[in-house]
Amino acid sequence: MEQEINTQELGEKIVTVLKTIYDPEIPVDIYELGLIYDVMVSTDYDVKVLMTLTTPNCPVAETLPLEVEEKVKSLDMVKDAEVEITFDPPWSQDLMSEGAKLELGLL
Repeated sequence: MEQEINTQELGEKIVTVLKTIYDPEIPVDIYELGLIYDVMVSTDYDVKVLMTLTTPNCPVAETLPLEVEEKVKSLDMVKDAEVEITFDPPWSQDLMSEGAKLELGLL
């Protein structure tokens, strides 16, 4: 019998890893910034992260998705990871967590 995949537990581990990745221009992690739109985990432990960047010509447009992919792949339970960048909807400050807004003095 196949082992039941605990997507919630894995999802939490992925979020924990995402919170270690920072936008180099803003002292807030990419999760709290609201750059992560969706995390999908398949029954094969393949992970797909749908994320955005603060701007389309963000200086880390090349490196940030790779960092996300590498860190998610480094989790024991994850077989493979893929990052898809989207600008629909475009990122705005409204997507930031209360904590991130507080950190940046927006509240």
